[in-house]
Parts: sequence; structure tokens; C-alpha cells
Amino acid sequence: MNKNDLVAAVATQTNLSKAGAADAVDAVFSSIIKALKKKDKVLIVGFGTFYATKRKGGVGRNPRTGEPIKIAPAVQPKFKAGRGLKDALN
Repeated sequence: MNKNDLVAAVATQTNLSKAGAADAVDAVFSSIIKALKKKDKVLIVGFGTFYATKRKGGVGRNPRTGEPIKIAPAVQPKFKAGRGLKDALN
């Protein structure tokens, strides 16, 4: 399922127009991104938790040349599935 499929499903289930459903989906995504930028967790009970973690920098190797490459530290988004989502799949 891609974003267009998700918008179509939301539109069908909520009786919204596709434009309204697209706005709703975009609003949810942007709200999650804003919260993660502020280092907040986004907890959706029964679905899961979105959170951000810091990844340390380090030294890697270019697989073609074997030459060392410096890897910068970064913040990565993570998702942990909740019990409701796990139970729905099993």
C-alpha cells in the first residue's frame, strides 16, 4: 500500500473526498514529524509508538576502494508496534 492507496482507503471509510482524506493523512504525517523533531514520542494506543534515537558517528569503509569514510552522527526515526497491532496480525 502506498500513500495514494492509503488516501483512497481513508476517503472510503470516512466518507471524505479524496482531497479531504489527503489533507487528513498529510496532517497526521506532519504532526508525527513535528513531534519527533521536538524529541517527543508519539504514542498511539493499540497501534504503536514512534520515537527518534541518536545514531553515533563512526568510521566505515567504502566497499569498492576499501578507503575509510567518516560517518556523521544522525537522528533516526523508529517505530515499535503495540500489542493491538501485533494481535491483529497474528
